[in-house]
Amino acid sequence: MIDFDFAALRPLGLTPAILQHATACDVPPGTQLARVTEVQRDSVTVHDGHTEHAARVQPRLLQRLLADARPLTIGDWVGLQHDAHGATWVIECLAPVTQIARRANDGRRQPLASNVDTALLVMGLDADFNARRMERTIAMVHASAVAPVVVLTKLDIAPQALQRVDEMQRRLPAHVPLLPVNGLSAQAGQALAPWLHEGQTLVLLGSSGVGKSTLINTLADAGQRTGGVRSSDGRGRHTTTARTLHRCAQGACIIDTPGLRTFRPDADAETLAASFDDVQALAGQCRFRDCRHDGEPGCAVQARVDADRLDNYRKLLRDAQRGEMTPLQRIALRSKWKAIGKAGHQRAREKRR
Repeated sequence: MIDFDFAALRPLGLTPAILQHATACDVPPGTQLARVTEVQRDSVTVHDGHTEHAARVQPRLLQRLLADARPLTIGDWVGLQHDAHGATWVIECLAPVTQIARRANDGRRQPLASNVDTALLVMGLDADFNARRMERTIAMVHASAVAPVVVLTKLDIAPQALQRVDEMQRRLPAHVPLLPVNGLSAQAGQALAPWLHEGQTLVLLGSSGVGKSTLINTLADAGQRTGGVRSSDGRGRHTTTARTLHRCAQGACIIDTPGLRTFRPDADAETLAASFDDVQALAGQCRFRDCRHDGEPGCAVQARVDADRLDNYRKLLRDAQRGEMTPLQRIALRSKWKAIGKAGHQRAREKRR
């Protein structure tokens, strides 16, 4: 049975659900429960509730995790063993209660953070603002069984801040909180206080330059390096290069992540569709049971849902369907569109003759 100190590990996010997984582990005597607080290429940092340790992953465990397409990631709970030379080894990894992941271009699954209660979806009110992208991100986080909270930063400097806050409010589901903040102000901590109590784990998700590291510094006094953004498009450089877990003064754990340029869904189309509750509620009133809400007669969804939101819904489902394809299906799809493109160019050349 794995050894643990619940009082010491509770501030790191240990919950009864995770503890149930831990007690069911078949591990050697003396194995100690700890949480992964940082992942580097060839090592990890773990915290046992008292101190942090640099640790290596046991090769047998590493092979098993890779075979299961579940690489070790930040927020995971693991079992530790110390050898005779004082080295610390990760010999077991508990199955996560929740996990946020994305799909790479080749379809591989890439975990971003494990055992997360709340995702702070950070977006700048400057040139980074994109309400459609936020809608898709909310759907993907919902599919991971994690509660989303939208945090709009740069309230103090964005010239169209109030108009953009109003636009986002109109597009968000009623159950998703919206917090416009100045990341440098202590008021940001006060706005987020309901999600910062002991035992909670949060993760910051957003593109580069939106102020994630600034917000971490305000909430956790972490000393994270920050940088500016380009004036032309509001994009920032990757000042955060590794995922790291920090402790907030209020008691919660908060995970900082590098900026996300793409966030392809790691869920099937049916699960993602369920997050658009307004579309799902109206779909039963369509004339046809297999209505795709794309020009069919008698479509109740098209008549009552904003066209831009509906287009966003269809785009998300297309992304999910591509993520479910096998490598051979992807090759076939690329070949199909290449053939279509060549045929179009050929017709254009014939018209010019």
